[in-house]
Amino acid sequence: MRQKLIKDYGVSPKVKIIDVLKQIDKNKRGFVIVIDTKEIVCGVLTDGDIRRAIINGKKAEDTIEDVYEKSYTSLKISDSLSRAIDIFKDMRIKFLPVTDEENRFVNILTKSQMHSLLLQDIHANLLYDFSQLDESIIDTEVFQRPWGFYKTTVFNDYYQTKVISVKPGGKLSLQSHNHREEHWIVVHGTGKVQIDDSVVDVYTGSSVFLPKGCRHRLINTDDTENLIISESQIGDYLGEDDIIRYEDVYGRA
Repeated sequence: MRQKLIKDYGVSPKVKIIDVLKQIDKNKRGFVIVIDTKEIVCGVLTDGDIRRAIINGKKAEDTIEDVYEKSYTSLKISDSLSRAIDIFKDMRIKFLPVTDEENRFVNILTKSQMHSLLLQDIHANLLYDFSQLDESIIDTEVFQRPWGFYKTTVFNDYYQTKVISVKPGGKLSLQSHNHREEHWIVVHGTGKVQIDDSVVDVYTGSSVFLPKGCRHRLINTDDTENLIISESQIGDYLGEDDIIRYEDVYGRA
């Protein structure tokens, strides 16, 4: 793993700007780690640093010796993940080189990797191969539906959370799930929730528990405001195909 990191991210201070740009384009991370012949970290360099250097007169054939940032923040392999969490509170810091006690380059942790690690509840030290993490769980798409939209905010093997927004007058299908239970908290708006044969009014601050297997439906009764809920799913399978529809005003049943 370490040699691959050096190949993908390690550059010498003597390297030309054009060659570093090629390396950044290849690793698709927007940065490299500047190391000497003994793999000691000398600094860091981002595509933004290069852009500013070129604006100030640097040429593509110039070396990066006086372009890279020699003042940088890093982690030691003996540090805890808690220290990384504290450092990443600084919005300017997007990645951290990880070094051994002699300041040799041994790993990289990005902010998105840290978020992915925490949300998937993966227990790891700073020698973990963070490149194998699925970072897509923290950057999910917004999915449109006839009744509005939803966005997954967390997804892992244990649970899934979503934000669901139902447009005025919108109504989800009457449905059930074989593998999951759901917990809803209304964060904005008013509406009704059908659970089997019961119908309850909901409003901002309301919470509803939907047991596995129950028939349920969410309805926005407001004429102007969206009904927005925070949904938490718990179960042995959380796929979108675990939906049995019984009735649907949009013809999907």
